[in-house]
Amino acid sequence: MTPILTFDIETIPDITGLRILHGLDDNVSDVEVAEMAFQVSRQRTGGDFVPHHLQRVVAISCALRLGTHFKVWSLGDLGESEGSLIQRFFDGIEKYTPQLVSWNGGGCELPVLHYRGLIHGVVCPRYWDSGERDRNFEQNNYLNRDHTRHLDLMELLARKTENVSLSDLSKLIGLPAKIGMDSSNVWDAYQNGQLAEIRHDCELNALSTYLLFTRFQMMRGVLSRIVYQQECDLVRAELQKLNQAHLNAYLAAWEPTK
Repeated sequence: MTPILTFDIETIPDITGLRILHGLDDNVSDVEVAEMAFQVSRQRTGGDFVPHHLQRVVAISCALRLGTHFKVWSLGDLGESEGSLIQRFFDGIEKYTPQLVSWNGGGCELPVLHYRGLIHGVVCPRYWDSGERDRNFEQNNYLNRDHTRHLDLMELLARKTENVSLSDLSKLIGLPAKIGMDSSNVWDAYQNGQLAEIRHDCELNALSTYLLFTRFQMMRGVLSRIVYQQECDLVRAELQKLNQAHLNAYLAAWEPTK
């Protein structure tokens, strides 16, 4: 069985990078630098998300289905450097060559990881291979959006129509939605020292992405309804073993499988 890895990231404005690009010194506070970036983004796109290359990664969370095991966790330790977190993520791809699954990963998470990885000197040859090292990657690699080694589930389902949020679709099929914070609150939470809570929220997104992918596999006939139910039961059992408050809250809000 090919390992399945779903993932999510959380980011804040790259204050250091913004200072460099805009020639700002320490007389301008971090809060003022961030607000400037938000204002520019609002004028440009109507939203608060700064350009991909100026999003500093503070959390990367994964759900991994490997053999008979399932786990969900955040990479690295609290406060670990951005470059180290990103290197850990790509090291996992190097080790497992997983089926990579995301919700809007092609439009957000991966571009951020590309730029930030380049800035920090991250090495990830397996991820960037398009057949130069492994001929199997000529026809199926992580880079080509028409290939399936990375599956952006949101993009696939939308088929170039209006995208649906992970929260909304989760809610419609009985999965918990937004138990923790909203992504728009990450900057404020980070300033308040709530990095652990940010990581927990990121883990729940990776978890929901895995469960949506499993349901998608049933829809496309890869899993029978019985096997799908067994997979949901396995995830429930593994989350119960972890016995963590945010995962227990997720379990309590998870409706019986439809």
